[in-house]
Amino acid sequence: MKAIRADLSADFKEIELLILADYHYGDPHCNIGAIQRDIDYLKTHDNAFCLFGGDLMNCALRNSLGDVYTDLSPMEQLSRCTDMLSPIANKCLAVVTGNHENRHYKTNGIDMTRLLARQFGIEDRYSDDTALVFLRFGRDENHHAHHRPICYTIYLTHGTGGGRKEGGKIQRLVDYSNIVDADIYCCGHTHLPASLKTGYARPNMGNSSITYCSKLFVNSAASLDYGGYGDVGGYKVPCLDSPRIILSGERKDMRAVV
Repeated sequence: MKAIRADLSADFKEIELLILADYHYGDPHCNIGAIQRDIDYLKTHDNAFCLFGGDLMNCALRNSLGDVYTDLSPMEQLSRCTDMLSPIANKCLAVVTGNHENRHYKTNGIDMTRLLARQFGIEDRYSDDTALVFLRFGRDENHHAHHRPICYTIYLTHGTGGGRKEGGKIQRLVDYSNIVDADIYCCGHTHLPASLKTGYARPNMGNSSITYCSKLFVNSAASLDYGGYGDVGGYKVPCLDSPRIILSGERKDMRAVV
């Protein structure tokens, strides 16, 4: 797990955070229109930022799911994905790889996601496993005289497992809270857009007290139209509406909306 610090402007009273994951660029069923909507949103909203959550490229191999004969070549996927995301690369706060890109690493030692981050000049924000992001911005209204920013901790992983049923996917998402104490948990992989909150009792070591707070869990959608191995394998038709995370810069307040 890599710790990543992201400091944004104190002038932001609110920011939006998008999880860009499971684009599967290179798959013939990749929905370019859905991807472009994310990019356009980030370009036109100064207070919108993003996390690269893995499986941005499809990376089919001969013995993997998907069709290596209809995919774009790996080099073409990397080149086109880099061109497509370059206008919003400066808005990316953290990057993790996905199981699809990891196919190439296991086969030939080439880390496609790291190359993408390196091309954008944000390799320091890249983790080849998971990341814990310390995001600071705004001014805490309870400490306005000291201009103290609000700090959110965000656990970012591509995700694994989950099964086919919604319940199993949601349970897998919530289980990440067993790994690290964070405010927000973000993942993809299961292609199920979802969000929920749970309560948590957080100990304050400094003054031997307890703070009762909320944890937010967010799973992103995939930008894939129905067809291919999803159709053949009997998977459900995907929903392309991915949640956006809304964070207050005046007090600790977080929510997800579609």
